[in-house]
Amino acid sequence: MFHRAALPLVLTASCLVVPASTSSADAFTPGSRGLGDSYFPLEGNGGYNAAHYDLNLSYAPKTDRLAGSVRMTAHATKNLSRFNLDLRGLKVTSVKVNGRRATFSRSGQELRIAPARGLVKGHTFTTTVRYGGVPRTIVGSPIVFGSPYGFLHTPDGAFVGGEPNGASTWFPVNDHPSDKASYKIKITVPKGLGAISNGVLTGRRTQGARTSFTWKQRQPMASYLATIDIGKWKVKSGRTPGGIRNYIAVDPKLRAGSLSYVTKATARATDFWVSTLGPYPFDTTGAIVDDARYRGRPLGFSLETQSKPVYSAVRDTGTIAHELAHQWFGDSVSVKRWKDIWLNESFATWAMYYWLEKKRPGALTVGEQVRADYADWAPVKRYWTVKIADPGRNTMFSSRVYDGGAMVLQFLRERIGD
Repeated sequence: MFHRAALPLVLTASCLVVPASTSSADAFTPGSRGLGDSYFPLEGNGGYNAAHYDLNLSYAPKTDRLAGSVRMTAHATKNLSRFNLDLRGLKVTSVKVNGRRATFSRSGQELRIAPARGLVKGHTFTTTVRYGGVPRTIVGSPIVFGSPYGFLHTPDGAFVGGEPNGASTWFPVNDHPSDKASYKIKITVPKGLGAISNGVLTGRRTQGARTSFTWKQRQPMASYLATIDIGKWKVKSGRTPGGIRNYIAVDPKLRAGSLSYVTKATARATDFWVSTLGPYPFDTTGAIVDDARYRGRPLGFSLETQSKPVYSAVRDTGTIAHELAHQWFGDSVSVKRWKDIWLNESFATWAMYYWLEKKRPGALTVGEQVRADYADWAPVKRYWTVKIADPGRNTMFSSRVYDGGAMVLQFLRERIGD
């Protein structure tokens, strides 16, 4: 991340089931309602691991209403009598587990599901949740620099940036980066609009007044990196000079030449990181650049959504290089606990400095840049009170984590080499 100032869910697969009523009282027990993350104790859920989400969504910008279906495959990690999903707001109308109707209840962000039969450890199971409504934007949180995040409504559609805990604003999910899954996302929107998501576009079909777009993200993805961005777009698809598939979508309201600029900047940065960091980890690179605002005010928002970072406006090449470095550090290799967020942001910040050193004439070297940062922050006591390796929930995206973490990496590099 980089900052400047009635819908169905289905968990799908085969499963061995036994009637819970015939088991001993302690043979089938509920999964925990959170994974116990020190920053977000209720994010994620215990008792199962997600393997695949199959979302089938529709969105109406005029009413801001989201509806459709989602399918997810999960594996039970214990004998389950009940399990939870994370979901903020939105109305659930029905739930099925392995095709059988299940009972459910709501408590805050927790959707508690009790299947008709117990789920056996080591086997896969399926769940269908029908839900709908107007997704809520998360506002007033100090976590993300005070910026609104999650599902943001735009005049012609939507802009979605879910880090750290915003995925559950638009679909039921095991919302923690330690439980990654593959995704298929189908989005139906009014004809004339486009819907962009992670991975590769595998289908587009118009029927009457609506058009459906289908996207597939084969490689496992943390839930906060999932996105759906809806509106009017200028699109350019092709390949980088190095042969990586490149898909760019830019809001036509942005300045002339933006599509060409972002396409070239994304291609250059992607190929540079391939030569520096190793093979590109996904099927496509790209960018989604929107004129995204909240209540009329521009958002200072960029996020490394997997395979296609999202930008709330046109950004400079340093920011683009930062978000694309995240495809290796943060997306392909992800944190297991949010307290380790510096491992995402320090590498991406160091990488941005390295990009500037190599690609911008007259730029400082990485060593010079981190020493300049050190000097700038030296008199600011509050900066040094943040512990890089455990910065705290409300300061997990502080400058100390970004450029302070880059200092750590550079000073280590000077000791032990690349």
